[in-house]
Amino acid sequence: MTFALLVSVVVLFAPASGLPTALSGADKLVHLALFTLLAVAARFAGTAAWAVLALLAAYAALSEVLQALLPIGRDGNVSDGLGDVAGVLLGVAAYAGVRRLVTAPRP
Repeated sequence: MTFALLVSVVVLFAPASGLPTALSGADKLVHLALFTLLAVAARFAGTAAWAVLALLAAYAALSEVLQALLPIGRDGNVSDGLGDVAGVLLGVAAYAGVRRLVTAPRP
């Protein structure tokens, strides 16, 4: 979980000048993947699903506000925040699905 959180801080708060240019919309996929990783890591760490949803949704909102306020040349963006929350939902669902498969009784 610590590694995933550190990666998120680097990705979310790197100055705009240090970011690679990408195809339009690719940053939304980065947000989705990053928050999916965070959610899965948090669930593997034993954090309850409701807490993962609440905490990471708050982190997503805070990161967008900080991107807009900090002098790093980044913009806070509602669509990035929505991508973050979608990633959290995907991560929680993926963890639950894999957990069901792994713990399902064998015939």
